[in-house]
Amino acid sequence: MNQKILIPEPGRVVVEDAPMPEPKANEALVRVMLGGICGSDVGTYRGTFAYSSYPRIPGHELAVEVVEVGDNPHGIEKGMLATINPYYNCGVCYPCRTGRQNCCVANETMGAQRDGGFMRYLAVPTDRLYPSVDLGPRETALVEPLCISWHGVKRASVQPGEKVLVIGAGTIGILAMLSAKYFGGEVYVADVAPKKLERAKQLGAAGIVVNDSPEALADWVRETTNGDGFPVTVEAVGLPGTFQAAIDATSSAGRMVLIGISKSNATDFNFTMIQKKELAVYGSRNAVKDDFLDVMAMMRSTGLKADDIVTNVYPFAQTPQAFDDFVNRGNDMLKVLIDFTA
Repeated sequence: MNQKILIPEPGRVVVEDAPMPEPKANEALVRVMLGGICGSDVGTYRGTFAYSSYPRIPGHELAVEVVEVGDNPHGIEKGMLATINPYYNCGVCYPCRTGRQNCCVANETMGAQRDGGFMRYLAVPTDRLYPSVDLGPRETALVEPLCISWHGVKRASVQPGEKVLVIGAGTIGILAMLSAKYFGGEVYVADVAPKKLERAKQLGAAGIVVNDSPEALADWVRETTNGDGFPVTVEAVGLPGTFQAAIDATSSAGRMVLIGISKSNATDFNFTMIQKKELAVYGSRNAVKDDFLDVMAMMRSTGLKADDIVTNVYPFAQTPQAFDDFVNRGNDMLKVLIDFTA
């Protein structure tokens, strides 16, 4: 029997029966094992996500098992554990033609512009399945969110020894910290939630700061960088205030990466600071296939374990409770997984 998680409207999550998918040519039938609740899923639940529409099946951070597949050119076989590339692209626009399918002008991400993967069974194109060799199901469910952070940090070309500030200690911020550390950065993290900052410190942050006011953050930046500012900053929150904070914290001639997504516009943004500092400001959206492959290789080489990131696991039937808890107790939670096998 197939079932799905549905957000019919903001503030409501339901479990419903669903028809069993019938795979087409070059598609595989997969059983969802684990799915992570992304910040965009929470935004859809709250009604605050910029790309949401309703009703919507959420979910794109997935670990799946292939249960049925025919001959295909991608080496996908029955029994494989895999992650899914959830960013559907048109294939004909300028970004697609130049190898940057992640920012396709007609992008449809599972769980956002199209229905997602929070179902017990899915039919998935075989070219979107990437086997997670030597990774467990929980680690496989972390691959996609780690790709989001990895892609952004890679855009900033973090160099060994450079000081990096990540603003936001949610899942994407923590994974951005780990990515920047992998590239050799000396990484600091700012957030409003002390418990999340403690997790960042445990995972190797060079320093942490409670971002409780622009003035306090500015003083801490000056002290931490001897007045230089950070050569690289990563915004992983998605608010006008944290975007401005990232710009302010970046050194002259520095690089700033925006990963966070917001419905709100900055109404009083000091854009001249970009010109004055001659900043390189990078938007970062989604990820590409190479990111998935590189991230899985990094996870294997570093031994990164899901238990370092995952704080809560809910059985499938308790998914509505998981969303409610994440909204109301989010400062005490990092990555939340749904166990579709339970």
